[in-house]
Amino acid sequence: MVVLPLTYWGSIEHFANLLQGGEEAIIDLGENYVKRSERNRTEIVTPTGGMVLSVPLIKANRPRTPMQKICIDNSKRWQHQHWVAILSAYRSSPYFDYIADRIAPIYEQKWEYLVDLNREILQAEFDILGIEPKFRFSEQYIEPSEDTIDLRDKKRESHFCSPQYFQLFMDRTPFVENASMLDLMMCEGREAIALLDSCRL
Repeated sequence: MVVLPLTYWGSIEHFANLLQGGEEAIIDLGENYVKRSERNRTEIVTPTGGMVLSVPLIKANRPRTPMQKICIDNSKRWQHQHWVAILSAYRSSPYFDYIADRIAPIYEQKWEYLVDLNREILQAEFDILGIEPKFRFSEQYIEPSEDTIDLRDKKRESHFCSPQYFQLFMDRTPFVENASMLDLMMCEGREAIALLDSCRL
């Protein structure tokens, strides 16, 4: 069993674990929010290298706050800022038009809860890749057991080796390891599936 958090445009490692885990993969909606993690942060690739995009949250510093109760701070213009950053980074990518049509409405809708935003993004990822998800959600916190691969702890040691693919700005910046799934899909489209399947986890 592989237990994962629900993320904002999760990393390639995160999605590879989700895909390869199949029916044994579970996204834990019953966990507590973890600060400075993929739950509200992602890394895109720009002409100057990696750029972290972070969804602003309300009172997320309170300890042991359930993930399902984390609210987005819509007093910030985060959607506009993120969308402008995505446009700037990927408008010349091979799959931009196809992907932009699917994800633009996400940045036009007002989201109250982080969970709802992340679930919509996760569905968009599967739609773009053209595959059916096999994982399941758990509304209750999952206590890890000996046979559980627990990927909720950001402090865990990772031996993940990011697949190599052509990023847009490799002529001027080094390859960005383990960027967001958004970057991989913008560069590879549905060919991303083969890269994810080849990942050694």
